[in-house]
Amino acid sequence: MMEIIAILIALGLLVYLAYRGLSLLILAPALAALVTLVSVETPLLASYTQVFMGSAGDFIVRYFPLFLLGAIFGKLMEDSGSADVLARAIVQRLGDSRAVLAVVLSCGVMTYGGVSLFVVAFAVYPIAASLFRQADLPKRLIPGTIALGAFTFTMTALPGTPAIQNAIPMPYFGTSAFAAPGLGILTGIVMLVLGQLWLNYRVKQARTAGEGYGEHPDDVPIVDKTLREKSAGEGFDLMEVAPEEVSTGQKPQNQPPLLLAILPIVLVIALNLVFTALVIPAMDTDYLTSPEYGATSIDSLRGVWSIICALVLSILVLVFTNLGRLSKLTGTLDSGANASVMPIFNTASLVGFGSVVASLAAFDAISGWVTGIGGDNPLISLAIAVNLLAGMTGSASGGMSIALSTLGETYLAMGQAAGISPELMHRVTAVATGGLDALPHNGAVITLLAICGLTHRQAYLDIAMVAMVGPIIALVFLITVGTLVGTF
Repeated sequence: MMEIIAILIALGLLVYLAYRGLSLLILAPALAALVTLVSVETPLLASYTQVFMGSAGDFIVRYFPLFLLGAIFGKLMEDSGSADVLARAIVQRLGDSRAVLAVVLSCGVMTYGGVSLFVVAFAVYPIAASLFRQADLPKRLIPGTIALGAFTFTMTALPGTPAIQNAIPMPYFGTSAFAAPGLGILTGIVMLVLGQLWLNYRVKQARTAGEGYGEHPDDVPIVDKTLREKSAGEGFDLMEVAPEEVSTGQKPQNQPPLLLAILPIVLVIALNLVFTALVIPAMDTDYLTSPEYGATSIDSLRGVWSIICALVLSILVLVFTNLGRLSKLTGTLDSGANASVMPIFNTASLVGFGSVVASLAAFDAISGWVTGIGGDNPLISLAIAVNLLAGMTGSASGGMSIALSTLGETYLAMGQAAGISPELMHRVTAVATGGLDALPHNGAVITLLAICGLTHRQAYLDIAMVAMVGPIIALVFLITVGTLVGTF
């Protein structure tokens, strides 16, 4: 009983202290040590070096290429002006009358193509502020609008997205980024429609009340270079960010034409599909059964390999087509590479914490209770476990990683016994990360509000509705349809 109480206290401290700004690199091992000390039979040092660091190191080895390449790709899209061009093109075509939809689609196109949600927020906010001012829409609706496009359907639901939330389940379930494509598209549509309906309702409400853009500084705030580099990648909790750290800046010059700006986005998705369906299946990979290559199979590596190849080739195209615009290419590459380090180490620390908890004797009772939720349908239990952990850690990838590293094999076996395909398990896991992760202490939420120069009191309600309530309803829809119809 004491171990269970210690685990609950540790999770509570994780939420509180992370919100107060303490680094997860310190917080996760310290709380892991706390729960270990309560368990008399568990050696402290061995738990840290063998369990915590072993699990954290395994996560880094498995996913570092995706964090690295994703951060570099996003930085190149930003510095080349491609992200700005895409956002402005969509906004111009939809116009002031569809300001909310224009911003949502701008964010959605870029995040679906692999651009970091933080980079998207930095790029789109100045455009959204100008558009909302022209349309006389309340500025407080901008964070919710950006969150709908960047934090929801393109992050977890749409098939083929290179987002880390869609990549982490692949080795556990032997799937690819295109798992359950039909269900993913339908679920994404539900998220988009629900979010858009809410924002349209809020716009109508503001119009009726006579509320306009409001009194705000004329200069469009843009987060400075240091803050951009810190936040380029999901999983890094920018708890120290405050609205006063926002400063003004200039729009990028010498921007690429629209076709060149959208080309890398298209390539990421298309190449991912080509490598997943054609290239890698045609390769001779029998050597993977050898111990020197981990005694594994191509099923557990195909998805990760496909995303790596797609991102590498897209990065090369992005660099080649923008050489004249990237005045400091080495600086851009360095910034992108550096920005990938903190996100993966923070997430890996959460994985290490979860593994230490899983090594305790009390975890058997907890896992038995969790896996028993939902009766004969393990999708319900899986969804609840991932959602709760994502909410507790304030990280979609961190919560998912803890759930899968501790219970992944259990859920896979339960799914097979219930006749549920691994592809459906993958999609439910990914979508489940996009609910309670948007609680107020989430790093992405705090950073978005800082970029917009707004507070939780002013804008969090709309973020919660579009990035938490809507995705949870969409998750229920996914589980219901998947259970009744199966995977497609």
